[in-house]
Amino acid sequence: MEFELYDLRVTVVEIRGRPVCGLSLGDWFEVTESNRLRLPPNQHFCIYALGAVLPLLAAKQRELHRNDWMERDTLVCCPDPDEGLIMQIERIARRTMDSDDLT
Repeated sequence: MEFELYDLRVTVVEIRGRPVCGLSLGDWFEVTESNRLRLPPNQHFCIYALGAVLPLLAAKQRELHRNDWMERDTLVCCPDPDEGLIMQIERIARRTMDSDDLT
C-alpha cells in the first residue's frame, strides 16, 4: 500500500548562548526514506539536540491539517539552557513509499 512522506532537513539556525556541543550555524542532518538519518561527511550532531527534535519528526513527515500547530511551527530548542541552540525543521522533498517495504 502506497503513502507519501516528506524528507526532512534539520538545520541549526541560531545559537543564543555558548556553543558547547560543537555545532555551528548551518550544521544540519536529514531524515530521508522514512527513517534514514544522513549527515554531511565529517560532521557530527549533538545527541541532546537530536533528542529534542526527534519526537517531532514523524509528524513533520506527514501531511497535516493547515491549522495544526505542527504544520505551522518549525523551530525546536536544544534542552541546554546555556547554549540556546535553535533548530529549524524543513520539508525538502515529498516521497511515495510502499508500506510493505517498511513493515
